[in-house]
Amino acid sequence: MDKQLDLLQGTLDMLILKAVSLGAQHGYGVLLRIQQISKDRLEIQQGSLYPALYRLEHQGWMASEWGESENKRKARFYHLTAAGKRRFQMEAERWNRMSDVIAAILETTPEEV
Repeated sequence: MDKQLDLLQGTLDMLILKAVSLGAQHGYGVLLRIQQISKDRLEIQQGSLYPALYRLEHQGWMASEWGESENKRKARFYHLTAAGKRRFQMEAERWNRMSDVIAAILETTPEEV
């Protein structure tokens, strides 16, 4: 099995919201945080991340401000808005319900049909 799992379509926004909910981060920091909390099983490509960050900010779920990164470079730091916190909670609940349904389907035996 591959070391890294393929990201399911539609989960990137939720993962970004989760990563930023743990504390403000610049874009590359979001990539590293997702990689860290997934124990290196997920790797988000920068080409997917930055459009998603802009989209989430445009939707009002995140806000950003300029600051200085660890390596003393100017960087945009993202944090969740109140709407973003609500959206993340809703997405997480929806994900958990869906994963419960899928798990139940996968555990179904021939005798149960």
